[in-house]
Amino acid sequence: MRSYMKIVVLAGGLSPERAVSLVTGTSVCRALRENGHQAILVDLFLGLEEVPEQLETLFDAPDGLCPEAKIEVTAPDLDAVRASRSDKSERLFGPNVLELCGLADIVFLGLHGMDGEDGRVQATFDLLGIKYTGGGYLASGLAMDKSMTKRMMDSAGIPNAPWQDIPFYTEEDIPALVQELEVPCAVKVVNGGSSLGVALPDTKEELEKALHEMLRYGSHLIVEKKITGCREFTIAVLGDRALPAVEILPTVKEFDYEAKYQSGGAKELCPAPITPEQQEEMGRLALKLHRTLGLEVYSRTDFLLDEAGNFWCLEVNSLPGMTSASLVPKEAAAIGMSYNELCETIVQMSYRLKRRG
Repeated sequence: MRSYMKIVVLAGGLSPERAVSLVTGTSVCRALRENGHQAILVDLFLGLEEVPEQLETLFDAPDGLCPEAKIEVTAPDLDAVRASRSDKSERLFGPNVLELCGLADIVFLGLHGMDGEDGRVQATFDLLGIKYTGGGYLASGLAMDKSMTKRMMDSAGIPNAPWQDIPFYTEEDIPALVQELEVPCAVKVVNGGSSLGVALPDTKEELEKALHEMLRYGSHLIVEKKITGCREFTIAVLGDRALPAVEILPTVKEFDYEAKYQSGGAKELCPAPITPEQQEEMGRLALKLHRTLGLEVYSRTDFLLDEAGNFWCLEVNSLPGMTSASLVPKEAAAIGMSYNELCETIVQMSYRLKRRG
């Protein structure tokens, strides 16, 4: 007999990827409700300020508390989000969030970026004995930090672009860095996502501009050698298997936040037009990184394929996008798994995990 659960789908937060997270959360919540679960969507930062005396009755909300979420052309104004919370608290967890999560059988983490993928939420839930989906706190933190991920890839023999670690620079350091660093290169904030905090300068002038702009997102960077003439792929791991890869064909020069989430920014081919041997090799590398970091249940790893036929690993996403149009659902569909079945699989696999508290 199928077991139906009380599920909090946790989304939003204060990450620059807040809007993406809310669309993921809304999609997942509606799918889980269609599967028969008592699922509700809760915003990590805003929480619920007005609640009934019996919190548990919220799981019976007819609409699952789902907002009308969409991804705008620009990233959200996080200062405005902070100002909209009436208690003005600096706490990451909004009113009644932890209490509702404690009443749930499991929390589906629909979070993206540093508020959900850096391990802090997972560590909190471990301490409170709350079940949640996806990887644990340590693996999540390692995967979120591009510098640590690069070190783990190097130690495991997973091919990746030559790189330098630039920890905690300031405006005063930029002239020296412009002289020191080679171009063309890829400049990335260590905890960025959704193409935010990433620049691909080809000249010293573009590098100087990028270093100034990156300080909006953080002061710890990695700088990679830019691998040119490549095809771009992503491949998901679900359980102990790799799913069919997706080839991403950007239709614009700058594949930034706007291009990634607005219609027409890229064409996605799934299954990717590659040989069985290339699919097997990419899947092997994705599984190896997933296991090296200690990730669980699911992840998605991005790759480049150069003209010589060599794969280069870019990064791994421990909580990849789960909107109905996201890449992992497309890969699942390629093996005949519907979106609702994918969400259910993630819940059931995560529920069975025995985590170390």
